[in-house]
Amino acid sequence: MSERLVVIGGDAAGMSAASQARRLRSAGELEIVAFERGHFSSYSACGIPYWVGGDVAAAAELIARSPEEHRARDIDLRMRTEVTAIDVPGQRVLAQDLEAGTESWTGFDKLVIATGARPLRPPLPGIDAPGVHGVQTLDDGRALLDSLALTPGRRAVVVGAGYIGVEMAEALLARGYEVTVLTRGEQPMATLDPDMGRLVHRAMDGLGIRTIVSAEVTKVLTGDDGRVRAVATDAAEYPADVVVLGMGVEPETSLARAAGLPLGTSGGLLTDLAMRVRGHGNVWAGGDCVEVLDLVSGRERYVPLGTHANKHGQVIGANVGGDYATFPGVVGTAVSKVCDLEIARTGLREKDARAVGLRYVTVTIESTSRAGYYPGAAPMTVKMLAERRTGRLLGVQIVGREGAAKRVDIAAVALTAGMTVESMTALDLGYAPPFSPVWDPVLIAARKATAAVRAAG
Repeated sequence: MSERLVVIGGDAAGMSAASQARRLRSAGELEIVAFERGHFSSYSACGIPYWVGGDVAAAAELIARSPEEHRARDIDLRMRTEVTAIDVPGQRVLAQDLEAGTESWTGFDKLVIATGARPLRPPLPGIDAPGVHGVQTLDDGRALLDSLALTPGRRAVVVGAGYIGVEMAEALLARGYEVTVLTRGEQPMATLDPDMGRLVHRAMDGLGIRTIVSAEVTKVLTGDDGRVRAVATDAAEYPADVVVLGMGVEPETSLARAAGLPLGTSGGLLTDLAMRVRGHGNVWAGGDCVEVLDLVSGRERYVPLGTHANKHGQVIGANVGGDYATFPGVVGTAVSKVCDLEIARTGLREKDARAVGLRYVTVTIESTSRAGYYPGAAPMTVKMLAERRTGRLLGVQIVGREGAAKRVDIAAVALTAGMTVESMTALDLGYAPPFSPVWDPVLIAARKATAAVRAAG
């Protein structure tokens, strides 16, 4: 007899799982039903700022596989259909057709929860006024572009200075807006230590992006027409013809919570290495709704990234399809940019290391992306953390110009391998003047960190 796999969520993790399971098992062996409440499937939300900014011409370019393409592979993908309840003991889900308004139960033998994340949207006065936009989905991106086309003014306020915030600031700057970024943090990019965030702040100011730190937004002010006119903080008001929210996300696990499934401290679902929900043999979860193991700290952590979501889906699909795969964990690698400034991090920040009781040393070095004498050599700053007693690499942060960000991948591999900073100094990295100084900046930092560990005894 065939089994039925039900997938909740039609984006990266969910449809990767469905597609991988289909590769391993035919339609006669495994029926696959997937529910997606939105209008699009398998798309890159990470690309939305570049669509808004004009680097990507159309939303269609961000779609990896359409609903029709999934259906052609014997995956029954039901769009504009929202799952509203999970009955784990009864092995069924309740779904509502958002167009017709009808509800029905669908049974499952295996279930994949890939409900993603929801953007943080605090209940502030005026937060839902016309002209205030989030950028979580392609529908959000289209609504923002439509709003920009209808807005006569050219003043934009971005609330939040994380990845989405700085990327949207760049997008709006590219469209000719006067951009102000408000962040409650000490510096932009709270994924970096404040000293490295300060470099980002300085660069953003130099690009013409006004960045206000330690700013607590209290309300959104509207005009006589009800549309946004300004954003108020505890200290000032900032005029705005359009507002973009980039305040981060949290796991969308309301269904899982109501179903009694196990959640971690960040509210994400807890799974084993096979991405199976703990304590439930026929339920899997992946993507931005789960917590994962941090290989550096040894703790569970919420890291919502598309790279992880796709890997989770592959692992889930393999296991559902009768093969075996695991997702061992992450080291927290991420890159971003604002105009020509590149930003990268992996591993632990100083406050992360303190939170798990690690004693550490830090070093910061200045170098260039190429040999100093070669045309186009651009400056970069590398900060490195190492465990005080063992010299184990704990984290790396990089801020610089062209050629800086992807150097973080060297550190990501070293972290995954559990290398010490001393062993890193012997890495056989590629060298030629157009690509690197004779000592790569990451290795210069490793040499300095090695000396700091020795000096610390």
